[in-house]
Amino acid sequence: MARCLFASDPFLPFQLRKPDAMFEIQPMNADTYRQQTRRSTVIIALIFLALAMLLSSAAVALFGTPGGDNLRFNVGGVFVAVLVMVALMRKVFWRQAWMAPAVYSWQLKRSLMSITNVMHHVTAAVERGDPVAMKLLRFYHLGLNQMHQLDSNSSDHGQLIREMDQHRERMQAQGIEIEQTRLDPAWLEALRQASR
Repeated sequence: MARCLFASDPFLPFQLRKPDAMFEIQPMNADTYRQQTRRSTVIIALIFLALAMLLSSAAVALFGTPGGDNLRFNVGGVFVAVLVMVALMRKVFWRQAWMAPAVYSWQLKRSLMSITNVMHHVTAAVERGDPVAMKLLRFYHLGLNQMHQLDSNSSDHGQLIREMDQHRERMQAQGIEIEQTRLDPAWLEALRQASR
């Protein structure tokens, strides 16, 4: 029986998150996450290799000349395989349960990047004591901490923990809830509006 990656299995059946919807950090086991993302990577790679070989062979068989230079047909088959894989990823694989860990990771990284893009505004607003910016920074810290754990990246982890602790204490002093596991897109919009 397969081990459950997510604490409450929120992605079964898996739904795509709309770009303007809230993202929520889910508790998960890092070892299981890495095992399942490796498995999904191998599945995708094998499907791509099979498609590339099949489509290249078909292109050479249909359009090539025996004993001639068929490189362009081989390259064309690989290119068509790339296009087919993009379509399969978007329309079929993205919604599959076996892809949920990779999709979650992609959405988490995308959420963190949306904050990174306005980090100079976030840090300035945090210095002013803006509660929305403080929530954003807390979500960023929690999300980044989870990515470090999932990717088994401990290079800057000590500094991140120190920053997280300092920021948590500041939030507690102002009476702001420290469990900020959801990224509300309205927070980013409010920060952009305030910085204009």
